[in-house]
Amino acid sequence: MTQDVAIIGIGFTSLRPDSGDLSFREMIFEAAQRAYKDAGIEPIQIDTVVSVTEDYLEGTAIADEYVPDQLGAVLKPVHTIGSDGITALASAFLQIKTGEFGIAVIEGRSKASNIVYPSQIEAMALDPINVRPLGIHPCFVPGLEMRAFLDLTKNTEEHAATIVEKNRNNAMFNPMAAYGRNITSTDVLNSPIIAAPLKELDVAAYADGAIVMVLATRELAANKIQPPIYIKGIGWAQDTPNLEERHWARAIYAENAAYQAYKLAGINKPYEEIDFAEIDDTFSYKELQHVEALGLSPTGMSGNMLDKGDFYRSGRLPVNVSGGALGCGYTYGLNGLRSVLEVVLQLRGEAGSHQLHRANVGLAQSWRGSPQASGGVVILGRD
Repeated sequence: MTQDVAIIGIGFTSLRPDSGDLSFREMIFEAAQRAYKDAGIEPIQIDTVVSVTEDYLEGTAIADEYVPDQLGAVLKPVHTIGSDGITALASAFLQIKTGEFGIAVIEGRSKASNIVYPSQIEAMALDPINVRPLGIHPCFVPGLEMRAFLDLTKNTEEHAATIVEKNRNNAMFNPMAAYGRNITSTDVLNSPIIAAPLKELDVAAYADGAIVMVLATRELAANKIQPPIYIKGIGWAQDTPNLEERHWARAIYAENAAYQAYKLAGINKPYEEIDFAEIDDTFSYKELQHVEALGLSPTGMSGNMLDKGDFYRSGRLPVNVSGGALGCGYTYGLNGLRSVLEVVLQLRGEAGSHQLHRANVGLAQSWRGSPQASGGVVILGRD
């Protein structure tokens, strides 16, 4: 398995709070057309497809059966990942690594606006015997986790609120983002409490959209329209789903996924070798927790680094210059692909008004969302 794998094409729609005027098929078609043009390929060249979808969220059994047409992939193998986007990226990466496939396509979409009662759907991920019967809103899980994380580190509610301020403001420079806004940490701290200390503005709002990516071997990536962006390292991990057995202050899944990705990429000092990162911030404190889990900050010191400006666009280690989920919108399994998309745009120098000056090696990290404890990490770079 020595074949190098590159991302050679990207296509996406803007993220919106509601896409009632479009079907998910129309969104996928738009993203696919852009991705194929970007990659300089025709659909007939596709060897395999990975779909990021979850039947329970879609409300449709075997939801991937409804994606080949708009991808131009009829009679092509379609493999479903009912998890997050970086885990799907890993699946396509490994398929190409086998040597059996030359070009792989990843498709992900969110139609969160179709879900009338999202908390009731998300509650189905809770333990059906000991937790779900309590009838508690599922946000109690991140509320407890936020309290544990803040209590066991030097970070504060003010630091979490500053993350919201940073990311929502960053999103104002990203045309893809749904929730760019000039907001202050005081606004966040004064917003209604959902599950103390978690407040309303600490939580990313839902968004709809679609992303399609084209992956290829090094040989097929040569002489393409866009410079290929190589997958240097990738990893994914699952921690225990049981709340009573979980380490509430640490993101073990992120630690383990990062270990795999760094080992494959040959990275020994991530805080020195990573130029920027797109990290899951579905809840404000999660950015701080994930930064520490990824070894980009000493344990308990992410808030201090935030205070020094390290995570801002002009800082030593910019984090979520896209706006993250807080600024772009929460898109379930698509979250991880959106992070990868931003890293690819930055490495290509195509991020527009929020382009970073130093973007040679980027990291994207995903989390499947509460109450789950799984996610992935990928290191991307130019050749």
